[in-house]
Formats: sequence, C-alpha cells, structure tokens
Amino acid sequence: MNAANGSLMGGGRGLTPLAVRMRPTSLSEVAGQAHLLRPGSPIVALADPQAQAPGTVSVILWGPPGTGKTTLAQAIARSSGRRFVELSAITAGVKDVREVMQEALNQRDLYGQSTILFLDEIHRFTKAQQDALLPGVENGWVILIAATTENPSFSVISPLLSRSLLLTLQPLTDDDLGTLVDRAVSDVRGLADEVELSAEARAALIQLSSGDARRALTALEASAGVAVSEAPEGDAKPTVSGEHVAQAVDRALLRYDRQGDEHYDVISAFIKSIRGSDVDAAMHYLARMIEAGEDPRFIARRLVISASEDIGLADPQALQIAVAAADAVAFIGMPEGRIPLAEATAYLATAAKSNAAYNAINAAMADIKAGRFSPVPKHLRDAHYPGAKRLGHGKGYVYPHDHELGVVKQQYLPDDLRGTRYYEPKPHGAEREIGARLDKLRRIIGE
Repeated sequence: MNAANGSLMGGGRGLTPLAVRMRPTSLSEVAGQAHLLRPGSPIVALADPQAQAPGTVSVILWGPPGTGKTTLAQAIARSSGRRFVELSAITAGVKDVREVMQEALNQRDLYGQSTILFLDEIHRFTKAQQDALLPGVENGWVILIAATTENPSFSVISPLLSRSLLLTLQPLTDDDLGTLVDRAVSDVRGLADEVELSAEARAALIQLSSGDARRALTALEASAGVAVSEAPEGDAKPTVSGEHVAQAVDRALLRYDRQGDEHYDVISAFIKSIRGSDVDAAMHYLARMIEAGEDPRFIARRLVISASEDIGLADPQALQIAVAAADAVAFIGMPEGRIPLAEATAYLATAAKSNAAYNAINAAMADIKAGRFSPVPKHLRDAHYPGAKRLGHGKGYVYPHDHELGVVKQQYLPDDLRGTRYYEPKPHGAEREIGARLDKLRRIIGE
C-alpha cells in the first residue's frame, strides 16, 4: 500500500462504506425527491421538531433501491430529535415488534419522547407481523416509517395502509447523482479531496448507477481504491479515470449519454432492427440500453409505438403484448423488467409487418390539412336534437344491422372525397385476410 492509499483509508473511514458515511444528516442534504420535500409536506413536517402535532403521521416509502428511503428516515429522526429505532423485516419477528412498541409507550409516558420506528422491507413481513404494528401506529406510540421496493397495495395489509401515507420515491436523476458523487469526493466524511475524478469517470459512475445513489457511491469508492493502488509512488492525488471505474465494477463502459447522440442512435437502431425483423440485432440494442441505465419506460413506450407503426393489423396481438410489457415494467421495475421488455422485443421483431394503418392516418390528416373536408353527408348527421329532422339530418340513413350481411350500399365519405383510399392492407400476416375482406366490403358499400 502506498502513501496515498494509506491516506485515503485513514481515520477509520475505510472501515465504514462510503454510502453509509455520506448519509445526509438533515433533509437539506438529501439529493432528489424534491416532490416529497416541499415546505409543509408530510416528510418536512415529520422532520420539524416544532411541528409535533401535524408531524406524527406514519408513512410508507415506496421506491426502487437506492432512492433514499433509509436516508429520509434517518434524516427525519436526526432533525426532529425523536428517538429512532430500526428493524429489518428480514430478521425481526412479532416479539421484536411488540418489544419496540412497549418501549416506545414507556418513553412517551415517562419522558415525553416520541419514537420513530423505521421498518425496512416491510413487504417481507407476514400478515401477523404487520398486525402487530397496528396498535402502536393507531395509538401514536410510534411513528412508523416503512420502506418497500414492492407495490404496497399488494404487500401491505389494508388496515396499515389506511393508517399511513403512501409516498412514492423516484429514481435519482443524473443531476442528483452528480451532486452526490461530487459531494462524496470533496466531503471530509467521504474521500476528502484525496483523489480527483475525471469527467469520463464521473459520467461513467452516473451512467452505471441507473438512478441508485448507493450503487453510485459504492462504485466511486471501489474506483478510488483502484486509482490509489495503481498510482505511482509519491503521487499525492491520484485521478480516477474511466478505466479505473471499468476495473472496479468489472464492466465495460458503454459510450451512452441518455441526453445525447448515443441515446438517439441506439434507440433508432433498436426500432429499425425490429422493423427489419432482425431479432438478434434488436436484442443487442435492447441490452445496450438496459446496461447503460436507459429509462425502461422510454424503451417500453417505443415498443408500443413500433407495434402500431410497423406491425399494425398484420399482427393485432403485437400492440397488446407491447402494452402489457409497458404495464409489467411499471409494475415490477428493474432489473426484472428486462424480461417482459425482451419478450415484447422478440415478438415484435418476428411478427408480420405492415405500416398500412400508419400510412392511412397520415394520408387522412394530410387531406385535412390541405382543406379537403367538405360537410358531412346529411344522412350521417346527428338527428336527435330538436329541429334536426326538419333540416334533413339522418334522412335516408340505412341501418346496417337491419340487413342480412350487416353491410349496405351507402355513402360515408364527404362528396369531395368519394372513392378515396387511405387504408391499403399489406399482403402480410393477418392483413392478408383483412385485405380480401376489405375488397368485398368496399364493393358492397360502393365507395
């Protein structure tokens, strides 16, 4: 170990993970979650030692890993001056919960001190364990702050949900993560400016963390360790490079900027690979986006668009699968969300293709913009309001259901557009059958 490495790990800092050392001591240090930290919000009221009455509501914090659930709980406890007790749903049982409740009641009655009970991963608690929380929450013996990465509507019992506020945390933005990384490099609790961070390394840490603060700080600490160990003897201030980050996390660094050219280039290649029916290329670009920390909701939205634009009625199932994948990603989150995204990608890439519906709406809108929209034929107009029939509205309309075929000869388009064809099915997949049926329909209708 060289001198720089000894300095970096000195003062006992090497014994405590960087992510733990950098936990905010107050809400003002919390990065992200601005929607939960507005003046007067439940979280701010909980942290205010002068706002005991309005700040005694229990809350359930729901969000992905590394978004600050534990951080918020600890910052609230420190700022409010309340007693703080932490339980993990992995190790705690009903007996532990009851002991915490009794001690909290004693502290309140004997010393006038309220207790914050932070329960991590509440979704792992059984119904009986959650039932044990109810008396303390309902009677105000404790202020429960529960954290979960799973939808509380399915994992938390209704009586507990009804007695708590459900607050949703969002993945940290790139700016939030940049603030955290910069603070960790300079803060005395962190790396105390004993290393420098190159722009490439900073961007890589933000990219690889995918909105997870803990992951960003863990990767920073490991990368700094690599930089220090490889620094020349006597180098007082090593610089963390992108290569050091790659070595530390054992992953190749993708050139990918979620707001830059690579973002648009890769999604373009992804959609064009699906359109071209190359499922292997589509999987490659999907993997690149996932590994780079692309927002999975963005990928899911593009799949829905692709299902409508490039596949359409050649395979009507495609849109249903794409929408189901988007719903699944929103429901289960990442990393598991990669599975429905991959399923939808494979289905869309191998499905029959048609852009006929896409072309149809574009052509129809072009006619509207060009001024081709003469009055609606009188027999198609609404005839229900007073005086409509006197104007001839609805007169001569033929009700298709009254006829054996369910289709009748009748004009539907305005006069100046009669005979116009917008939708022209392709001879692929289900549209082959639609095209044959459409020819018959158009002959009967007479358009």
